Amino acid sequence: MVSQKIVIKNPTGLHLRPAGILCKEAMQFKSLITFKFRENTANAKSVLSVLGACVKCGDEIELFCEGEDEQEAMNALIAAVDNGLGE
Repeated sequence: MVSQKIVIKNPTGLHLRPAGILCKEAMQFKSLITFKFRENTANAKSVLSVLGACVKCGDEIELFCEGEDEQEAMNALIAAVDNGLGE
């Protein structure tokens, strides 16, 4: 399992469009991909789970990837977040 903390840079946080982009990116991998925000854990492959986490701009989340392609998944998700998730 690999994990990494990252700060969400989107001005509006993880609302519907960036949450969808995050999920679409996560679904390309076989690994279990989750993230922790405050005391909650969300499934990064579920738009409703991501939206339910209520992540705002400047919030720090910790991504977890576990599976055969965990490092590739982590690299892709970090790149997507760094690129603003389509915004």
